[in-house]
Amino acid sequence: MATVKVKLRKSSVEGKAGSIYYQLCHKQSSRQITTRMHVPSQWWDAKKGTFINEADNSGMSARYQRQIEKDLQCIRRILCEWDGAGKDYTLADVIASFHTWNEKGDTILSCLAALTDELKNDGQWGNTRNLQRAMNSFSGFLRGVDIPLNQVDERLIIEYEQWLRSRKVSRNSSSFYMRTLRSAYNKVISTRRLEQTYPFQSVYTGVERTRKRAVHEDIMVRLQKLDLTRSAPLAFSRDLFIFSYCTRGMAFVDIAYLKKENISGGMLSYVRHKTGQRLTVRIEPPIGEIIKHYEPYVRNSPYLFPIITSNDPEEAYRQYQTALGYHNRKLKKLGKLTGENLRLSSYTARHSWATVARNHNVPLSIISAGMGHTSEKTTLIYLESVENSLIDKANEGILKALCCNVSK
Repeated sequence: MATVKVKLRKSSVEGKAGSIYYQLCHKQSSRQITTRMHVPSQWWDAKKGTFINEADNSGMSARYQRQIEKDLQCIRRILCEWDGAGKDYTLADVIASFHTWNEKGDTILSCLAALTDELKNDGQWGNTRNLQRAMNSFSGFLRGVDIPLNQVDERLIIEYEQWLRSRKVSRNSSSFYMRTLRSAYNKVISTRRLEQTYPFQSVYTGVERTRKRAVHEDIMVRLQKLDLTRSAPLAFSRDLFIFSYCTRGMAFVDIAYLKKENISGGMLSYVRHKTGQRLTVRIEPPIGEIIKHYEPYVRNSPYLFPIITSNDPEEAYRQYQTALGYHNRKLKKLGKLTGENLRLSSYTARHSWATVARNHNVPLSIISAGMGHTSEKTTLIYLESVENSLIDKANEGILKALCCNVSK
């Protein structure tokens, strides 16, 4: 009879999780079945071929252990049936039968949950959150009842879209769920080498343009002059909003993760979380004044602003998410304090810089380069030819009004 053992293949990259696999031996031959389970080597007891009990507090090892037991039960059932019938088989036959069983046994929600664990294990907190949100929505549509993968067809996804519409979910939100689920579904299908039936081909997965609420540069000056000495939280959100505007619409996530090491020679250099593109901004007086104001609050922190305090990546991401929600709530109050009841958000600063730049007759290519719009074909063409000094020159002109209010 063939034997099967559970083993961990360590990653060749230091610090990266290894892969769990099943080693099958039969008639002096050996084959492996690689799984989608990835765990740190310090979680694994190589001698016992199982997890170390105290290694994981997130519950991932327990979920993986249940999957391992499920797989082993399947493999042993195949072996027992074939040995009992006296069948002559090879390990290739066993592996093929195992994959066939998996095709029939896998369910969509369990696969999505496993993929969520993988993303979390890889430190992809944003993607983990997006998939979790989409999975929760889809689970609500299914009323919590898991279904086999082969039942996820075009008809079901169309019904899901109609279900979202009946609950007044916006078209862009519906599209977000569809794109996220489609990407996850395609990955599951590819990993298991199942037949692709394209169940998402008839639902909307585009992005409708929404009205961007940019504000005039006079509003930025009015915000800058607001006396907020009695409300430190409002002052902090105001300063972050102006900082974003002054740094060519820097996204809140990039502001939250800015570190002191990002500053050198009067320049602020950072990598956009969204695109991975490196951008460099000259520190104009309003920018320097805001950074200087918050130095006492981050004296013992590597970060530029008192937003993230944890060294744990997952907890740091949660702190950023919490801060973003709090920041947007404060911006709504600030919008009312301008006297025009403006609906401000963290994105308003970005749209405003682009609009003001256009009003200052800054070429579109320089605006795109300054904002790091690498996803646009036109932007990509111009990025290589635009000098950063031109972008800084444009920014200097845009911030002229604000610079006048910064104390020398």
